[in-house]
Amino acid sequence: MPVQYYIFLSIALFCIGVMGVLMRRNAIIIFMCIELMLNAVNLLMVAFSKMWADAGRVDASSAQLFVFFIMVVAAAEVAIGLAIITMVYRNTHSVDINILNRLKN
Repeated sequence: MPVQYYIFLSIALFCIGVMGVLMRRNAIIIFMCIELMLNAVNLLMVAFSKMWADAGRVDASSAQLFVFFIMVVAAAEVAIGLAIITMVYRNTHSVDINILNRLKN
């Protein structure tokens, strides 16, 4: 499969994630869109590592190891983010991020 298909899919996933972050106000949806953007970058990194490994220039496992660490950090981010959202929901009974302006005072 040509690497261009992976590039187009990655760009589409990243754009969907960016639009979701910019347009939605639900904190859970925003976290899902951030994860979608991270996965789009991971897909692109694996595709490029496979392409460069076929050319014999770079070890493919190094990029895949970097993708693994990105996934671990993303999982930790989701765990902490969902804990914060749960605490905000307990206090405000909403996951709308516009409600968070009340927490400034």
